[in-house]
Order: sequence, then structure tokens, then C-alpha cells
Amino acid sequence: MVSVTVTDKAFQELIAKRARTLLGLACHLSECKTNDKIMIRPFLGQLLSQSMQIEELLDAYDADNSCRWCSFRSLTAAMKLFSYVSYELLHIQHSLPAYQLLPIERDFIKATEEALEFTGDILLLAGKQMIDRAGQLGLAIPQGSLREKSYTEDLPTGRLPHDCGTRRIETVSETVTLLATAFLNLAADSKDVRAASRAKPEAYASYVLDSISEEMLRSLELRFHNLQSLYDTYVSGTEAEDLDTDLPVLRGHISVVFHLLKTATSFAHYYERHVNKELCDSPTRFKPLVKAEELLGVLMNYSVTSISMYIDCAEHLCHRMLKRYAEVGRVEVSVPPYRGFHVRPSTLISKLVLHYGSEVRMQMDEEDYDAGSPLELFRANEKVNAQKRRWLASEIVHLKIIRELEQAGQSKMDPVVRSVVLTLAERGKLILYEQPLQLPEEPTGKEGTLLEKITDEIARLLAMGKIDVDANLTATFIGDKRVLADIKLLAESGYGEDKFGNNVPLPEKLVYLRR
Repeated sequence: MVSVTVTDKAFQELIAKRARTLLGLACHLSECKTNDKIMIRPFLGQLLSQSMQIEELLDAYDADNSCRWCSFRSLTAAMKLFSYVSYELLHIQHSLPAYQLLPIERDFIKATEEALEFTGDILLLAGKQMIDRAGQLGLAIPQGSLREKSYTEDLPTGRLPHDCGTRRIETVSETVTLLATAFLNLAADSKDVRAASRAKPEAYASYVLDSISEEMLRSLELRFHNLQSLYDTYVSGTEAEDLDTDLPVLRGHISVVFHLLKTATSFAHYYERHVNKELCDSPTRFKPLVKAEELLGVLMNYSVTSISMYIDCAEHLCHRMLKRYAEVGRVEVSVPPYRGFHVRPSTLISKLVLHYGSEVRMQMDEEDYDAGSPLELFRANEKVNAQKRRWLASEIVHLKIIRELEQAGQSKMDPVVRSVVLTLAERGKLILYEQPLQLPEEPTGKEGTLLEKITDEIARLLAMGKIDVDANLTATFIGDKRVLADIKLLAESGYGEDKFGNNVPLPEKLVYLRR
């Protein structure tokens, strides 16, 4: 394909014709002294529409790679992005009464006003620079300012009556648990954003380039949008909203997080694409519209921090909602095969229980444990090991190993213990973690029968982690059936490890435990 270069005269005439409305808006921006004249949704909507159209046209002619036109293209992109973010911020501001947001540890209204002040200042500067650059490019500037009355937003108070009637829904409990669980899963997926909200200013840049990049924020934004759509499709306008008044509150938190993620994604995009970009060395280049540290400050202090705070609030709300509709049940599952309730399985069980916020108890051998506490589950290993020792002694008797050894004339402890261990391993009763097996140099020294001495020695090997007993032990969990279903799935998946303690993938439904 032969590349054809458009003449500058032809391209200039094209842009002069197509960008006339955008330049008129830029002229209005350049004449404004304060933000209050431009922070109006009808004006921002028009600015967004026009800048989007001109950016597309400029890109079609590769203006980004032209020293003559790249700065005009960059200013157009800035107009588009910051008019979009400003529109989102105004949407949040106007929607706050309807969102029914729970209180957070900051003045969110004031923080939103400050963010609007920031984006408004950038638009004012972009307008001035665009008019200057248009003059250098020989583009005609429309005479006269826009009529301000065309861009007012005088809104009557109140809302329209809800007289369409409500839709019936099968079960409120299923609706609540579906939405609350979906939100909790998204909250778990948002851990990087929540961690970034605690970052210090000197670490902002590294966070944006790593854990809260534009790509990650955009992905999270899409998932919150999907959750909002799920609510609006199946819950909005149904009797469920009247029967459980926490549902509209949850909807408000889903929405505010979604719109805040839109602002965060845009700020991150501008930082990655424009602030961090090597600019053309053209002598007509203008100074940057915004300093990197100022942009990062608004991204982190406003968008990211507010997202984290409202996710925290809604997480507690979801826990309360799930508790109200909890159906208590019980499930019997296998004890973790590798060393019982050690760090990995105990942590995963606890994390699972805390994820749902419901109380779950574990019972073993008539002992009761809090399944939400790893330390409590660690304590259960005393019972596990005691059961393993009892099972071990019964297996040795059942398999008549001692009698066979005595008949063979073996009486020394080391070879007897080794022989018993190997025999049990061959018969699938023991797992060897150390091969060749090294026995302790000193015997336990306990008095008793040969069976008791052998059992003590093998129990010591068990405690040292050299062997394990495949005793098929079980534990019973009691609590919300939804939580128990995940615990059962976790147990069926080996608690995230194989019989040798190696990490294995969890089922898709439990991936939140790895985050």
C-alpha cells in the first residue's frame, strides 16, 4: 500500500471547518476566570462530544506523530479526558442524596468539590493553550463568547412519583445473598486499591505503575459496572427493595465505587499516556497542563482513598445482610491430610469465614472451635494428633505387625520401629516425608509394652514431621450454609495443597482466598 501525505493546507482547512464548535468552546474556557461558569453538565457534555470527534479525526491522520499538530492533538485529548472526569464528578455530586451512603472518615462532599476545582483549572488552562495553538496553526477562532444561558442547569427539586408499580420477585433472601456475596467477591478483588489508599506520597508513582495501573483499574471498573447492571436488571423496581431497605443502600455504594473507579481510571490513563510521555521537541510546545505529583495526589487522595472507604463500609453492610438471611446447617469434611490444621489450611478456612462475615464453628471430638480464628484451628491439632496416635496403635494391633516381628526375633527398638513404619507405609497407612527415614539417636526412654514403646517412637516421628498418618479423620463445621458450601469445596480440593504439602490451584469459586 502506497502511503499518501496530505498537504498541510488541505488538513488545515479540514480542521478549521470541523473544529469550529470545539474552538468556540475553548474560547469560552479561555475567557472564564473561575470554574463555576464551566462546571455545568450541559457545557461539559458538549465539550466532551466535540473533543471526542476532533480527537478521532486527528488520529485518523496520525496527528500524534506530526510535530506541527501533535500539541493540538494532545490538548484535544486533555479536553476530552478532563471534561469526562468533571462530568463524572458532577454526577457523583448530584447523586449523593440518592446514594444513601454510610458515613466515612472524611468530608466526601468537600473532597469532591476539591477534585472538581482541580479538573476545572486544567480545563481553563487547556482552553487558553488551545486558542493560542490554534492561532499558530492558522485556524480561525470564532468571534464572540457563548451565550451563558445555553449552558445553565436550573434543576427543580424533588423526583417523579414512583407509580409504575413494583415487580414481584421469587425470594428476597436469594436476591440479597446473591448481591451481597457478589460485592464481597469484588471487595476481595479490590485489595490492591485498598492497600494503595494507605500509601505515602513518595510511593504514589510506583503504585500507579504497578498495582493500580490503568489496566487494573479499568478491569475493576467494568466488574463494578456489571454488578450495578445486575442490580438494575433483577432488583431495581421490585418489592425486594421495600422488603429489605438495605438493598438500595448497597446499590448506592456499588454506584459510587463504580463512578469513582471511572475517575481513577481516567487519572491513571492521563498519567501513563500523557504526563509520563516524552514530548515532541517542537518549539511550539506548551508547558504541561498538570504536574505529575498533583495528578497523582488527586488520584490517590481522592479517587483511590474514597473507593477504599466506601468498599469498607459496604463490606460491613453485606456481612450484616448475609447474617440476617443465614440458614444454619452442618457439614462433615475431611481433616487436612498434610499435618492437619497447620498454617495454610487454617488460614484459608479463617479467610473464607471472615470473607462472608458469618459465625462458623468447628467441632472435633466434642471440642468446639471458632473457624474464623487461625489460632483456634491450630489448637485443634492437639485433637488431630491424639486421634492419629490412637488410630496408629489400633492399626499396629489390627495388622499383627508386633507379633510378626516378635516371631522373627526382632527386639531392638530402631529396626523394630523402622520395620513397623515401612510396613505401614507399604500398606498405605503412613506417608513418608523423609527418605531414607532417619530415626532419632536417643529413644524416648519411656517404660511400657513393646506396642506402647513403638507407638511413642512413631508418634515422635509424626511430631517431627518425618511421617504422617493417613487416618481419614473428619471435622464438622456448623454455620451459614453458603459458607459451609465453600468449606466443603475447599476440603474436596485438599485445602490448597497435596498430601506432601505442595501448593495446588483452588477451584475458580474460591480464587478470592488467594488474593
